[in-house]
Amino acid sequence: MNHKKTETRQTVRKGLPSKRTVLLFLMDCLWILAVETVCYVLVRVFQGEYRYFSQNSLLLLLCLAVAQILFGIYRVVWRYPTTKSYLKIVFADGIGGCVALLISSLTGPYFGGPWFYLSVAGLSCIMILSSRFVYRLVFKSMNTKEREESYKPHVNVAVAGAGQLGVALVNDLLSNPKVLYRPRFFVDTNPDKIGLKVCSLPVYAPDENLKNLILEYEITEVFIAISSLNSEGAEALYRKYTELGCKVKLYDSPIHGDDNPHRNKQVLREFRIEDLLFREEQTFGGETFRFYAGKRILVTGGGGSIGSELCRQLAKCNPAQLIIFDIYENNAYEIQQELIRKYGDNLDLKVEIGSVRDVARLECLFRNYRPEVVFHAAAHKHVPLMEQSSCEAIKNNVFGTYNVANVSEKYGVSKFVMISTDKAVNPTNIMGASKRLCEMIILCRKDSETTFTAVRFGNVLGSNGSVIPLFRKQIEEGGPVTVTDKRIIRYFMTIPEASQLVLTAGFFAHAGELFVLDMGKPVKIYDLAVNMIRLSGFEPDKDIMIEETGLRPGEKLYEELLMRSENLDKTANKMIFVERDEPMSRESVEEKLEILRKALEDGENELASEKIRDAIIATVPTFRDPSVINRTAEQSEEMKSVDGAGEQNA
Repeated sequence: MNHKKTETRQTVRKGLPSKRTVLLFLMDCLWILAVETVCYVLVRVFQGEYRYFSQNSLLLLLCLAVAQILFGIYRVVWRYPTTKSYLKIVFADGIGGCVALLISSLTGPYFGGPWFYLSVAGLSCIMILSSRFVYRLVFKSMNTKEREESYKPHVNVAVAGAGQLGVALVNDLLSNPKVLYRPRFFVDTNPDKIGLKVCSLPVYAPDENLKNLILEYEITEVFIAISSLNSEGAEALYRKYTELGCKVKLYDSPIHGDDNPHRNKQVLREFRIEDLLFREEQTFGGETFRFYAGKRILVTGGGGSIGSELCRQLAKCNPAQLIIFDIYENNAYEIQQELIRKYGDNLDLKVEIGSVRDVARLECLFRNYRPEVVFHAAAHKHVPLMEQSSCEAIKNNVFGTYNVANVSEKYGVSKFVMISTDKAVNPTNIMGASKRLCEMIILCRKDSETTFTAVRFGNVLGSNGSVIPLFRKQIEEGGPVTVTDKRIIRYFMTIPEASQLVLTAGFFAHAGELFVLDMGKPVKIYDLAVNMIRLSGFEPDKDIMIEETGLRPGEKLYEELLMRSENLDKTANKMIFVERDEPMSRESVEEKLEILRKALEDGENELASEKIRDAIIATVPTFRDPSVINRTAEQSEEMKSVDGAGEQNA
């Protein structure tokens, strides 16, 4: 039975008109005939003419009907018309009337003169337009009655933005009887609209009276519908209305991304934490896209947060072959299946399991696949865990990078891009120091035929082990949400944006360069926790408690500004800079690695080896004790910038 219904629907879609369409067409024909009859009577009264009426009226009816069909009037759903839909009727009747007049004048005598044709076309246009307006009003009235009878009480909402987007949202809400929301007024900054009505709703200014209006209209939710809104503006509006006790939603695209088929469709959605990051996502251009096309590309750590997103972005570039290398088979399997579902046989995808610490496995990999470009994202990155397992941090991060770099040189890789971190800037922990050593290993190879480069950036939203998944889980469990210190700040970037900027930096790279990504403004982790609790519909420190747990080993209150160094050169991309840091020689780096090898041997029986820490102090000149950094944190430029922003928002 369901199969037959489906076939019927498909038949209608393929061209057979529905009963409603046929009925509407017949009704329009009756309007035309009625108008022709009235005009015929007027001609008989004032001119006494009656000849040729039947032939000319049928011709006129035929031309008007054909014009309406050709203009697609009967493909419009008249419950939700647009201005363009009404204009179609005007053009159809105007052109149909002119064609009928032209045919009659060429083929012989015609009834009533030219004015008869133009009068019929004009009057029928008015009648058909009026019927559509009446139908729309009746439908709207019935919906309102149905809404009032079936859905009580309503949820009263205000709409921020009385422009085209806001009007579209309000019309959608008013035309759908099953929608629980009832828009009560607009909020807009345009002085030409304030005090007037749009869609029969008053427009108010976002001034000091707004709080009283929200209480008067019993507003519980505010919908933001502003087409030109940036993330900084969205954050300000979100803060403003949540402080007034309202839940805030966005009328926006459901998912961002060039490959999303619904990216231009507007939907009413909850705020995401990405909307409150004070920055706009960046995308890479066609030149970068073309650079990776047709190349064999290897991604180490390809199953991780950054590595998997690099694979997604690279798959769009139509590479000759994409090789994913990871030690954790579950993550590798997930990204493999995702890319297979999306690209099928159009992507030559290979997945290999192994460790960057295994030189023999790397040799086998490079000998068989001969990659032209390598993205090295494999690393241990959890700060507290690496403090406890410092030997593993050195083995995997430092010597793993050393192994991949050596094999890349041996097998003639064209470009090698290593993912680094802002924690490598004046590091206070083993993980950050290990990444600084990785940078040294990469940057000392300026004399290599392989172009080596490193890309340094901060935290990425939603990556494995980051605060976002942790906070989300804690909120789902009812709290408390834990922060190590309410003063702590970090830089954030979305995973897709970070990955695309890495690809762009790889395209720019020449030799031995350290690329630094502009991370925008720092964010207080405490504010992040507060916003996530509110986004989940709870009140911080009331419904969900926020608790301080104390700084963890190796953790500092702030990561230092990546963009503060004066030794930075601009690139063609405004978000990417090159640090002019004179690299060490290969010999100097080898000496440092030898110190680390000795420390690994001496500390292999220790859990948290002090010998590794001593070796780090000896090999990383910028290494600092976190307690020293944290004592003067309040005077840092980074902390002051966040406090200043907070005062302005307040």
